[in-house]
Amino acid sequence: MRNEFEHRFIPLTSLVSGHPLRVVNDVLFLTTQIVNVIYVDSGSDGRQFTLIDAGVPNAADEIINLAERHFGAHARPNALILTHGHFDHVGSILELIEHWGMPVYAHHDELPFLQGKSDYPSADPEAASGLIAKLSPTFPNQGIDLDNHVQALPEDGSVPGMPEWHWIHTPGHTPGHISLFRERDRTLIAGDAITTVQQESLYDVFTQKRELHGPPAYFTTDWQRAWRSVQAIAALEPQAVITGHGLPMYGDELMGGLRKLANQFPNTEMPKGSRNMH
Repeated sequence: MRNEFEHRFIPLTSLVSGHPLRVVNDVLFLTTQIVNVIYVDSGSDGRQFTLIDAGVPNAADEIINLAERHFGAHARPNALILTHGHFDHVGSILELIEHWGMPVYAHHDELPFLQGKSDYPSADPEAASGLIAKLSPTFPNQGIDLDNHVQALPEDGSVPGMPEWHWIHTPGHTPGHISLFRERDRTLIAGDAITTVQQESLYDVFTQKRELHGPPAYFTTDWQRAWRSVQAIAALEPQAVITGHGLPMYGDELMGGLRKLANQFPNTEMPKGSRNMH
């Protein structure tokens, strides 16, 4: 396995990292600098969990420490589910695999970026205004080689380790991006298909101003597919959402925001000058 991310990540907003917060009763998240790592209780004894995404580089100790505090000293994830493979979602994955040895799952279309076969397109600083967008060409875009530690999610939509959940293909930000949904309480783990903060703005990321947006513009590769993914998410009518970037959102605020986002996406989210317009 190789990791091209070490020592290349510039921690723009380290002060954003905060205490773990609960989304719903059995869904916990931790912000590692600019991105959320999610823990889902997956056992009746409260000591089993599934991990969603792997944070930024050098966050492994923080991720492990929270798991041990919340689930017990010897708890380990039954699986690690990746919404996609951008550097801020897999930055600490090699250390987590070494420590826990859990299986890793991702969408089939994301595997080339996770098995050392492809790199992501470089960031597009013209896709949005805002300091983070302008600095985005410094962000790593290389794939990572997890070799046989990663495998494709089941084609039937089931999620290993999460029996009540199913995965939904929500491409656009990346080809194999997924979101996770639980019908029982209409809880959605959206990855970067949507965000609840304007991720391109350093000020908004620092203050965590909560508002619904599409995926981070500088790394989004197909805006038409991204729009269709937002429409699919809105059609689910989720009652609670945690995204890869930003704070949770609930109820009427969420549903009204999703309808508005889906309807106005071409005007408010699609960058007119992006090289990734299709």
